Amino acid sequence: MVCLVLSALYGFQTGNVSTALQFLLITVILGVMELSLSFDNAVVNASVLKNMTALWQRRFLTWGILIAVFGMRLVFPIVIVAVVAHIGLVEVVQLAFGNPEEYARQLTAAHVPISAFGGSFLMLVFLNYLMDPDKDVHWLGRLEEGLARIGKLDTIQVVITGILLLLAVQFLVPAEEKLAGLIAGFVGILVYLAINALGGLFDADSLAKNAAQAGLVSFIYLEVLDASFSLDGVIGAFAVTKEVVIIAAGLAIGAVFVRSITLMLVHHGTLQQYVFLEHGAHYGIGALAIIMLLSLSPTVHIPEVVTGLIGVGFIAAAIYWSVRHNRAQSALGQGRAN
Repeated sequence: MVCLVLSALYGFQTGNVSTALQFLLITVILGVMELSLSFDNAVVNASVLKNMTALWQRRFLTWGILIAVFGMRLVFPIVIVAVVAHIGLVEVVQLAFGNPEEYARQLTAAHVPISAFGGSFLMLVFLNYLMDPDKDVHWLGRLEEGLARIGKLDTIQVVITGILLLLAVQFLVPAEEKLAGLIAGFVGILVYLAINALGGLFDADSLAKNAAQAGLVSFIYLEVLDASFSLDGVIGAFAVTKEVVIIAAGLAIGAVFVRSITLMLVHHGTLQQYVFLEHGAHYGIGALAIIMLLSLSPTVHIPEVVTGLIGVGFIAAAIYWSVRHNRAQSALGQGRAN
């Protein structure tokens, strides 16, 4: 509600009542778009958040929202433009609010490193879940069982992600941007490995003693995961409007809803109720990772609505199969009782 009111006031200040209503509608559209793009993110967040203490869950909803709204969706894109375009931060801020057309052009020009980073990081999130040898619940049966056995090979997920990155950069990225794509992609891989290594410091035996440190590592992981999702959404938002304030307001609504849905999933035990929901979310993340790597090509553009529908489709399919699984288990249990 705050974002909607501010959007309307900003429109009225910069134009008239018609502008205010237009900005209000655009803010709603961006909020819905961000929510649809990040619904699978909420499910994966819940799988991490359920193991965090109540204190860190509250911080995820307070500090996390501030970082997501102002950090990842407003400040971080400005930093990226400054780094890629070799422009000072002050100049980029002036561009963002004074010349949004040029700011959008500069941010779009940073598409290759953004997609390479996000695609590599999300691919590792997907593969580490799918190829986890300790995972005993399999949605796609023999396929996932076979992949889980392959996952016993040390660092095989990193090898696969590195090969996919190299192939994408070699065959899809223009020559002048290949180096930037490679560097950004390998930074995404290194960031994932660094967070994973930090998480390994806090095993189950010392979790209670090191709850604060473990919570911090999980918090960092969730914020990096959110950044991987949000940056591509920020670029897509400029196709709807060039007004930075409206983009920030619309994406903020989506970010708040995603975090609220995450907490709802945790508090209501939804992941336990729908056993394949986490699978569906990770397949959605895998699809997004592939889309981001394919979009390294200047000739490939997949609309955000398609990306969002793919993620929602996997979630819906996972819920459907979870309900079927629960009914089958219930019928089996009744049969044994009889």
